[in-house]
Amino acid sequence: MAKLQRKAKGERPYFFSEPNVDKVIAMVMGLAGEVAVLHDRIDTMERLLEKKVGIKRSEIEKYKPSVAVMTERAAWREQFLSEVLRIVEIEREALTTGDTAHYDEAIALVEERDKPRRKTSKKASK
Repeated sequence: MAKLQRKAKGERPYFFSEPNVDKVIAMVMGLAGEVAVLHDRIDTMERLLEKKVGIKRSEIEKYKPSVAVMTERAAWREQFLSEVLRIVEIEREALTTGDTAHYDEAIALVEERDKPRRKTSKKASK
């Protein structure tokens, strides 16, 4: 069996002006892939448990999803990834159309929410 190459050759492609953003996106996508695998595994266990009480690990490993199940899982993954990448898609669309109003509004809302609240002293309120 041929051994597959574990690392890509050449420089890593960057999609954002800040390389650290690309690194964070890569980490998030790696985690999203792991979540998708966990989702499929839980889905397998739920389907097997519907058929009987108690399952063995070997049954989970041997489980072969039907085309309908694979289609259902693919739809879930697509929805999940669109949620994970929603802010990136909004920014991409804004940059493509030149309309950054929605993106700018979203950023302003987050910044406003994260501002430290000033504490009012009891003396000032008297």
